Amino acid sequence: MTEQVEFTLNAVPRGCHLITGEITRRLPRLPQTGLLNLFVKHTSCALSINENADPDVRRDMNSIMDRLVKENEPYYMHTFEGSDDMPAHAKSSLIGVSVTVPITNGRLNLGTWQGIYLCEFRDCGGPRKIVATVMG
Repeated sequence: MTEQVEFTLNAVPRGCHLITGEITRRLPRLPQTGLLNLFVKHTSCALSINENADPDVRRDMNSIMDRLVKENEPYYMHTFEGSDDMPAHAKSSLIGVSVTVPITNGRLNLGTWQGIYLCEFRDCGGPRKIVATVMG
């Protein structure tokens, strides 16, 4: 069995946002065993799995990405859409636009301290479309 749903997440400010709960509420009924693949249909944000308990991790991840890929570098050619756009594309490529999570006993089999993040790299990125594919 394979099921696929597409939904839109509301716009969020720049940063790493824990979205595990929102994702699980929008999923179809999960099989006993299988896989969930999540894919974000944009080039200036990313999906990641990381620490879900301490919000400092989300702030630190955002700070790390901003230090790794700086805005307003003189060698950027793609600058028409603003100073945060090209760095957002690079950050999206570094982290990635999809994650896969195992499904066990009809639930996402995340570790105790793991959560799903939407990493928003634009100041005004807008709503984000997610494709969720459940295989099982």
